[in-house]
Amino acid sequence: MMKIIKVSQHVYKIEAWFLLKMSAWLVKANNGVYIVDTGMPFMGNRIIKEAEKLGELKAILLTHGHSDHVGGLKKILDKHNLPVYSHVMDIKYMEGREPFPGRKKKEHLVEPGIVKPLKQNEDGTLEAVENLVPYHTPGHSPGHVSYYHTLDRVLIGGDLFTSKGGKLRQPIKMFTADMSQAIESGKIVKELKPEVVSICHGSDIKQPHNQINAYLQM
Repeated sequence: MMKIIKVSQHVYKIEAWFLLKMSAWLVKANNGVYIVDTGMPFMGNRIIKEAEKLGELKAILLTHGHSDHVGGLKKILDKHNLPVYSHVMDIKYMEGREPFPGRKKKEHLVEPGIVKPLKQNEDGTLEAVENLVPYHTPGHSPGHVSYYHTLDRVLIGGDLFTSKGGKLRQPIKMFTADMSQAIESGKIVKELKPEVVSICHGSDIKQPHNQINAYLQM
């Protein structure tokens, strides 16, 4: 079962269940629609259907390269010729050149050359994609990125957090490369003070900066 949730004026979340909650996002922009993450393979067609309702598809942005975030990529690209972007640090892992840190086996998740690095500004920060500003939030994976929608003040957090009972929780331990770094990256909500952090494996949390001190002390 899949459902679509309107997170804010421009941000939509597609949720599905496969042992646990899986999510992808659609973001309306001035000139079309951006897909953020592609979930598992079975989610690809639904992502296309919902995205096409909102406008012309412009690009796919990845929070990171794990299989439950790039799984629907092939189905989407079979129907739409779109550029795909992630942080440069995750590309070698999703292409299968090296195992993700903390894992023993290489995973050939995407064909080489399909995923391009997010562009960087002169100071090394990541360049905005219209109203989405990517922030490097490493730990869960080396190249994990969270996308902040500046107009709606929504942080698309990927696997930066999980949640339970309306509370921020740490990312899933067995899939997280460096938990201490991931927790440190969570401090971004102190800086940005988003209205909502939208979470892949859990329910979204409003005003997450009000919880971050308690989260850091877990």
